Amino acid sequence: MRTRIHIFIFSVLLLSMASCSKVLDKRDLGSLQGDLVFNDSVLARTYLDYIYDQNLPGWGGTWGPSGNLSDESYGESKYFEGTLQPNDVNDFGTKLDANNAFGKIRAINLFIQQVDGGSLTTTWKTTLKSQALFFRAWRYFELVKLYGGVPIILEPQSAVGDEAKQEAYVPRNKTSECIAQIVKDLDAAIATLPARWPNTNDWGRITSGAAAALKARALLYWASPEFNPSDLADRWQAAYTAAKAAKDLLSSNGYGLNSSFQNMWFSEVNNPEAVFVTCYNNLSGDQTKKNNGFDNSTRPSINGTGGGSNQPSKELVDAFPMKDGKKITDATSAYTYNAQTFYKNRDPRFDNTIAFNGATWPLNGINDYKIWTYFVGNTSTETGKASSTGFYCRKAIDPAVTTGNVQYSGTDWMEIRYAEVLLTLAETACGVNNTAEAYEQLVAIRKRAGIDAGADQLYGLKAGMTRAEMFNAILDERLYEFAFEGKRFWDLRRWKMFENVLNGRKRTGVIIKLNTDAISADDFKAQRDKMDLDLAYTSYFTIAPKIMDTKYAINWKPEYYFFAIPKSAIDNNPKLDQNVGWGGSFDPVQ
Repeated sequence: MRTRIHIFIFSVLLLSMASCSKVLDKRDLGSLQGDLVFNDSVLARTYLDYIYDQNLPGWGGTWGPSGNLSDESYGESKYFEGTLQPNDVNDFGTKLDANNAFGKIRAINLFIQQVDGGSLTTTWKTTLKSQALFFRAWRYFELVKLYGGVPIILEPQSAVGDEAKQEAYVPRNKTSECIAQIVKDLDAAIATLPARWPNTNDWGRITSGAAAALKARALLYWASPEFNPSDLADRWQAAYTAAKAAKDLLSSNGYGLNSSFQNMWFSEVNNPEAVFVTCYNNLSGDQTKKNNGFDNSTRPSINGTGGGSNQPSKELVDAFPMKDGKKITDATSAYTYNAQTFYKNRDPRFDNTIAFNGATWPLNGINDYKIWTYFVGNTSTETGKASSTGFYCRKAIDPAVTTGNVQYSGTDWMEIRYAEVLLTLAETACGVNNTAEAYEQLVAIRKRAGIDAGADQLYGLKAGMTRAEMFNAILDERLYEFAFEGKRFWDLRRWKMFENVLNGRKRTGVIIKLNTDAISADDFKAQRDKMDLDLAYTSYFTIAPKIMDTKYAINWKPEYYFFAIPKSAIDNNPKLDQNVGWGGSFDPVQ
């Protein structure tokens, strides 16, 4: 967010903290006196703010935008090289410090244990504890996503000494037991948290709707093929019930699709789309500064700003449908796709996600700015660092921010937005063979996007889809809707689709060159900003593919659907059994 910030003085910790503020170094919370902290509403809430700061996901989710781990973007990684080692995915840690999952869970458990012993009102205790329960569920869900079942710890363990070593020797619980605990914590939060906080200063705090949406997401994963290879109907039913309840709860309390796909990131406190939010601000040189970093690193390097990261692949560019919602390969589309003028008549989300050569892109306060990524010979026309793929990501890049303030972007991150709730409902409805309800959610998403309704009012969707066809349509829709929002990697993983979608392939970009036999570089440059773009592409540009994965073809391995428990964690706790596929006997789908 831009300027709102709340500062509380936490005298026990000898520091100032802020809701939605920069995470600061803090003393071990285990040394705090509960009767002091939890007899004071300000201190208790500030302890809770510490939990928020420790557990809120950063921009793009837990792993950032992660486009390089999917077909959205490109980048070298052990995951795609096929060389992942047991210690490479480590959210366990080897001790209970604040920087690993179980250290964070310990701080949450300590809060939950001690808040009831204070003299705060019952309402205050319940409200505070319910937020902590949400974050315990969130922390466990993130662990289950990575490894399957993990030890369920509901009491604060000792942090030091021999007692701590013995307490740390806890075996893994089944994945089903972890999911049940996640649901239990979220159900408690749903029952007691407000649907909306009455004070706008509490924007960003967890609501009952956020807890319901996270419950639906967790149960969707539990129903997906990664965890549910036998397609068990009861898993899909539980997920559907949770998704329906989340939509109904949110809708009845004023949540819904933002009217603008393009601008929804820049409306914050009253944004109906924002369900689970991490707040940022645009402060500088202040202990309360918390800038998001995504905007500065993603926008093109113009006049020394930005870094041009998160560059779209040609695979993502080609994935977006035409303006009538039909794929570029669909001969029944009302719009004829032409590879030379690939940008024409596309799903409006294409223009709001992809910046291409010649696109008008208000940037750095320049309303009529055009981005050019073409080459003259082997020389790029771009100033600063050029796009490697020929494209830039423009989603959530604030056009109003001036050059000098880009590094201080305060755009909030929506970890769960209302569109995800609708697509979760669509997927789970499909899972229980209710394709009619799945259609309703897809139509709503596509209508907001600006796709043509068509004579059948299906917005380009195929009529009468089978269950399998509908699942594929929903996953495609999630790609268009959530590109660069950190969802695609997890979607491919939970649907076990890496082998079919990416293995053996190399992601690509484009090289767009100016044909200097048709026009000189100087003449084109003088005319280009006012030239008809179709004329430029059909008369003066050539487009050639460019291989981005130059070192290897993608080689995702089946055992990566559940990562190895880190060897360092097993050395620290010999009761941890390793996952099947990594030398152990633990079955993460049980």
